[in-house]
Amino acid sequence: MDVAEIRELARLSTPEEILLLEELWDSIASDEAGVPVPQSHRDELDRRLARHRAHPGNLLTLEELQGRIARGK
Repeated sequence: MDVAEIRELARLSTPEEILLLEELWDSIASDEAGVPVPQSHRDELDRRLARHRAHPGNLLTLEELQGRIARGK
């Protein structure tokens, strides 16, 4: 589907488009079962959770995280 195919969408202002997008996102998010999660994502989440449980104190402060992001690491 192309946005141009729906005339009403083409007439929306940018703020109206954002509101529509938020409504669509909320609609999608309310049906978690309808959004498939690849097994590779589940495996990665399991790996990260296991690492956290094994070393719960190995967390970054907000400042450390922001520093890493700023340095590109």
